[in-house]
Amino acid sequence: MKEFELKYGCNPNQKPAKIFMSDGSDLPLEILNGRPGYINFLDALNSWQLVKELKEALGMPAAASFKHVSPTSAAVGTRLSDVLKKACFVDDIEGLDDSPLACAYARARGTDRMSSFGDWIALSDVCDVTTARIIKREVSDGIIAPGYEPEALEILKSKRKGGYNIVRIDPEYVPAAAEHKQVFGVTFEQGRNDFRIDRELLANVVTEEKNLPEEAFRDLIISLITLKYTQSNSVCYAYDGQAIGVGAGQQSRIHCTRLAGTKADTWFLRQHEKVLNLPFRPELGRPDRDNVIDGYINKNEEDVCAEGNWQKYFTSRPEPFTAEEQRAWLDTKTGVSLGSDAFFPFSDNIERARKSGVCYVAEPGGSIRDDLVIECCDRYGMIMAFTGMRLFHH
Repeated sequence: MKEFELKYGCNPNQKPAKIFMSDGSDLPLEILNGRPGYINFLDALNSWQLVKELKEALGMPAAASFKHVSPTSAAVGTRLSDVLKKACFVDDIEGLDDSPLACAYARARGTDRMSSFGDWIALSDVCDVTTARIIKREVSDGIIAPGYEPEALEILKSKRKGGYNIVRIDPEYVPAAAEHKQVFGVTFEQGRNDFRIDRELLANVVTEEKNLPEEAFRDLIISLITLKYTQSNSVCYAYDGQAIGVGAGQQSRIHCTRLAGTKADTWFLRQHEKVLNLPFRPELGRPDRDNVIDGYINKNEEDVCAEGNWQKYFTSRPEPFTAEEQRAWLDTKTGVSLGSDAFFPFSDNIERARKSGVCYVAEPGGSIRDDLVIECCDRYGMIMAFTGMRLFHH
């Protein structure tokens, strides 16, 4: 296929729209079902690069959940605890433990379920039946993978009344070294960001504490590869083989750190017994439960426990999840890794990260206040590596 005509571009008024190879060669992908749009393909091609690099770096199946050209999460295929299965709404998935790819997507989708509503999915490996069964029951726009088991493909084709977007990517495709884009009629050219992220990037440990455990190497690599495909400025918290909080596209780095930290906190709090045992009405679907859980934890627009509200969601009125209870729960969490796509200009980022259990940090370094940031890490016994590499993505 030389080109694919799109319904429209970023917005309905932006026509005509299509994807094609500038050199006239065939596209490195095949649309197996549906009609993906402009933003779908932006998500697909960015998310595919992310999971491909995670698989290459860590040797494990990987999955990502993407929305608006940034990941809500990315994860590798480690098994989920019983508590995490329940928090991610996959405790009823038969054969989950036997499919590392399904575990990876369960983690990626389960991290920030509100942001993942209507996501684009990327899988590093051939989509199996177990993974397809998880995807089938979630609200999602489409998927990209190097292949699909026949039964898995039929399961996915049944989504969205047969219109679910399914793309197969050629796993051997390597793009040209130079890439181009146009803005306001002006063409930009740059070398493709093919910088390799691996454990060697974490060799320059600048804090008093030096010894990074294996889990921290894994999680820091996950955070940095995730940042490579996240709209900048960006910060990523990672834990237990997955990104648990992504702060994307903020003008201030501390705002990235706060946003990602709040998402990481919510991920931890979803695993508290008060949240796991909320007495939901049986007819309440997963998306509604996600919204209610977020309101229950973060006290958003609606007090879901208030008289006249709780009856819409619960069979009995739950006790509020107090700020003191939440803080006590979060204070038990530690061993979180944090990556930043550019240097931390102030130590306030470290102060905020510590509140979300961060013990390990990777950032480029190069700020005039590096000494203050290092000093703050040392005060809390954190380990920080300077990567020397910025990871802006726009």
